[in-house]
Amino acid sequence: MKKNLIVAVLFTLVTTILFGVIYPLGVTGLAQLFFRDRANGQLIEKNGQLIGSRIIGQAFTGPGYFHPRPSAAGTGYDPTASGGSNLGPTNKILVDRVNGDVKRLQEENPSVPVPVDLVTTSASGLDPDISPAAAEFQVPRVARERKITTTEVENLIARHMTGRQFGFLGEPRVHVLELNLELDATHPAPSPAASAEAISSNAPGAQPAP
Repeated sequence: MKKNLIVAVLFTLVTTILFGVIYPLGVTGLAQLFFRDRANGQLIEKNGQLIGSRIIGQAFTGPGYFHPRPSAAGTGYDPTASGGSNLGPTNKILVDRVNGDVKRLQEENPSVPVPVDLVTTSASGLDPDISPAAAEFQVPRVARERKITTTEVENLIARHMTGRQFGFLGEPRVHVLELNLELDATHPAPSPAASAEAISSNAPGAQPAP
């Protein structure tokens, strides 16, 4: 009995040290050594200020910016409350919200069908990308607000478009935050101070841009 107890205690101590201390520290160290950017959340900084992450979307609403897809994570793009709305396709709240968004977008660009990802939320609520169609849909508004040509805006979209992984996995996508950052850098809005404030206010934990 005493021998079994000693073996059990020693086994507990050894496994605790191996899997509770050495293994986590080893994995963390390797991650920091070989995958530092990914291990730290793929953060994006501008002028020494943290403004977001490449893997977490943000709520841009200003007319001079590209807008992401809707989010049901907390109050929107809350990384502490990742998730979808869990509303069924016949739920009145969901139907009314989607219909309202479609109507608003059709008023903005009446000649183009509304891309589905501009009116539907993702499963995580944190999707940082939109489809090329969703980006193209917003070109006239952004060009008008920035007082530039639609061709210039389309060229920006092309630079931030990522194709299918290995040529066949996933779908082409456009990173909203990085696109908006270059938009501000190359074609500042009429009010530069407002542009800087809009970007910084979308950093994690901040209120959405106006």
